Amino acid sequence: EVQLVESGGGLVEAGGSLRLSCAFSGFSFDANAIGWFRETPRKEREGVSCIRGSDGSRYYSDSVKGRFTISSDNAKKTVYLQMNSLKPEDTADYYCAAVGADCWPLEDADFRTWGQGTQVTVSS
Repeated sequence: EVQLVESGGGLVEAGGSLRLSCAFSGFSFDANAIGWFRETPRKEREGVSCIRGSDGSRYYSDSVKGRFTISSDNAKKTVYLQMNSLKPEDTADYYCAAVGADCWPLEDADFRTWGQGTQVTVSS
């Protein structure tokens, strides 16, 4: 069974940091990409980052480039999203997704499996 489980969300002040984790199972990371998406309180969804398992290529949206870092630990079957210099506009539910898609283009409709999400709230 393909499964993704996010963790690490929480409440943080502007300028602070959080590290999100996405534990994956049931598929080969080497043959897939894992993306991070977020959905704002206004229900706007954005693809923020992605990592390709085959070659480690990384994608970042312009809104997070230079502040967020995606990484993977294959032994732990976990993908991380390190979020630094957080801003109130980063407040959203964050989801990881995998299977069936590549990082380019990063389209939520292409991903077949999603985690349950983790909430990030950045106070001003």
